[in-house]
This record gives sequence, structure tokens and C-alpha cells, in this order.
Amino acid sequence: MDASAFIVVLVTVPDPDTAARIGRAVIEDKLAACVNVVPGLRSLYVFEGKFCDEAEVLCIIKTRQALYAPLRDRIKALHPYQVPEIIALPLSDGNPAYLSWLAASTRD
Repeated sequence: MDASAFIVVLVTVPDPDTAARIGRAVIEDKLAACVNVVPGLRSLYVFEGKFCDEAEVLCIIKTRQALYAPLRDRIKALHPYQVPEIIALPLSDGNPAYLSWLAASTRD
């Protein structure tokens, strides 16, 4: 299985409930195989000219590269932020058994 067919998508959200809601939706829609919810994130950034220091939660989403556009659109529809962080990182390698599971757990 070619690892380059898969991506990891990073999404920050305001709280664990939002992370769980988005995670459940994208898994049930078979847009992702797994969503890790990492609490305790602190994000520092400037938005609309204002310095922000916010508590957030990170979602680490594993999926197929081919599913990125519908996954992104589904996350945007569920996300409470005006400009949500949704970024994809390519895989360069991975456990073949895990990649097979990832492929079987997502839609074609």
C-alpha cells in the first residue's frame, strides 16, 4: 500500500465536545478512519488585527488524499469558527497493516 495515498489532517476546535461532534461525523461518513482528540492546546495568533491567546483542542484526522475535499467541506460545515484551521500533511511512509486498515475504513 502506497503511503502517499494517505494524509493526516490537523484541525483546531474550541472544545472537546466540538472535537467529538466533528470526529464522529467524519468517521460515520467514512471520510476518515480515525480522529485523535488532543486536549490542552494553547494557540497564540492574530486574527482581524487582534492578538488572541486561546485554549483549543487539536483533532488529528487520518484519511485518504482523495477524500480531502469532501472532508474539508464537511468539517467547515460543522465548525464554529469563521476561519477554521484545516490543513493536510502527506504521509511519506507507514505501517502497511495500518494503511490497509485506513483504506478499508474509508470510502473509495
